[in-house]
Amino acid sequence: ADAVVKASSAAYALGLVRGGKLSVEPMLQMARDTRRDGEIRQVELDLPRRGTGRGEALAVSARVAPLGSRLVLLLVEDLTEARRIEAVRRDFVANVSHELKTPVGALSLLSEAVMDASEDPEAVERFAGRMQIEATRLTSLVQELIDLSRVQNDDPLEDAEPVRVDELVAEAIDRCRHQAGTKQITMAAAGAAELRVWGNRGQLAAALGNLVENAVNYSPARTRVGIAARRVSVPSGDLIEVAVTDQGIGISDKDKERIFERFYRVDPARSRQTGGTGLGLAIVKHVAASHGGEVTVWSSEGQGSTFTLRLPEAGAARDRALQHPDLDDEDGPTPESASYDPLPAPEVLP
Repeated sequence: ADAVVKASSAAYALGLVRGGKLSVEPMLQMARDTRRDGEIRQVELDLPRRGTGRGEALAVSARVAPLGSRLVLLLVEDLTEARRIEAVRRDFVANVSHELKTPVGALSLLSEAVMDASEDPEAVERFAGRMQIEATRLTSLVQELIDLSRVQNDDPLEDAEPVRVDELVAEAIDRCRHQAGTKQITMAAAGAAELRVWGNRGQLAAALGNLVENAVNYSPARTRVGIAARRVSVPSGDLIEVAVTDQGIGISDKDKERIFERFYRVDPARSRQTGGTGLGLAIVKHVAASHGGEVTVWSSEGQGSTFTLRLPEAGAARDRALQHPDLDDEDGPTPESASYDPLPAPEVLP
């Protein structure tokens, strides 16, 4: 009486049907009740994910309706991905609220301090300087939120063009020149001449600039940051690799799994000192993915890190349709360049 007449391959794959019968007791009981009284029933269940051995829950919605006098129809919808995306969105809103609250709260307190110290010019100047720092931090956060929203929602190929890699590298170096000079960090580049990628120039410049800026911010004084580019041939066509290498503090294996998440910081204290928002690498990840490429990281604690941006070369990118992956995935580990073939050490350009 409880035999399954027909089931989809997905029902078998999810482990809902085994041996010709429903294997989920609540669904089986719903089917029996509906067959008895003809009432439509619906329920949401959390089921063990079959075969993982890690106790992960599979969220499903089950709806049972009568089908004639003797049969019932059971429709099961997998809600796992929808719930995961909703959790990511909730976390994002919570993080944004927290990050905005810090500089806004500081500005409020500092403005009160300025009012109380109106008769003390030195104190006013000191508090005004702090207000400027917090205002700059707030501006950076809002701008990066706008940038992240733009790269998630816009099609970068609408305004795509061949972009010279050496120009992107020069722009990234120029963006970080003051900070590098303050720390006496040498920035060097090599291999970018004549290489071109196809995409949105503004987004690509922002992505590479974020990588170089991070390298400078997380490097000790009097060290070296290298930017090296090369062409790599793969079965799907030629790729351009741009590797940014630093001699900084390095990244632990645990942190590497989350380094491209929004608002994730390896060293929160250092991020506060440098004005980092925790969004820079998330922007890099989305720019790379929307251009049909990827960003990977190799790092060793105490030795430094290499972030590698891989993008289709101009020409190869136009000849194939780029697929846009689900960019809301923040939970899975980002692939590391375990088989990364290091680029030759860059030389300082004349």
